[in-house]
Amino acid sequence: MDFVKSESYGTTYTSYNSDAISKVTFYDVTVDYQTYYFAIVCFKKEYYGCSEYIYQVASNTKMYYSMNYLNSAGKAFWEYIQPYNKNLGCAPNFD
Repeated sequence: MDFVKSESYGTTYTSYNSDAISKVTFYDVTVDYQTYYFAIVCFKKEYYGCSEYIYQVASNTKMYYSMNYLNSAGKAFWEYIQPYNKNLGCAPNFD
């Protein structure tokens, strides 16, 4: 996660009305002429702050999430980011 943050400027979508998601930041990182796409999701903690998890996502995930998160950040997360939870093996398992 630190590497992704250090290699790229992210685009952040803040969710003020969500009970679970504080913000999602998308990053594009190029390594050896290949571009990888990441979403770092900040899940709200019970009292203060949030816990970050990284997902390797598709190139169009940011577009789809950005068009839908204002209606429901949680629904947009489940539809466009959660399906990629096994790519890196470090995202939470909600099953």
